[in-house]
Amino acid sequence: MQNNDILTPEDVKELAPLYEDVVLAIKQVYDPEIPVNIYDLGLIYELNINKAREVYIKMTFTAPNCPMADDVIGEVQHSVENTPGVTKCSIELVFEPAWDQSMLSDEARVALGWDPE
Repeated sequence: MQNNDILTPEDVKELAPLYEDVVLAIKQVYDPEIPVNIYDLGLIYELNINKAREVYIKMTFTAPNCPMADDVIGEVQHSVENTPGVTKCSIELVFEPAWDQSMLSDEARVALGWDPE
């Protein structure tokens, strides 16, 4: 995403439903080892949509050596690109900051049988 693509309040209001749809699309992708979607696991560090409706995602994995990383990234890419209104999806895989259990949503904690904090 380019710096000159600053969203106005009107842009944000117009893109809000698409943002919600993209989050729902990401929530269809599950970690192969944990029965929780990657959004609620806290694996999505950044999610931006520009005026051209291009989606930029910065994400991580629970472990840097995840053998299913390529498959999960492919699923996210496919799910987001098939969201009506999205023109493109770019994904950046990062490992800083390192993922930890504090990044789990309350929904993920309940699904895993843990008490929400």
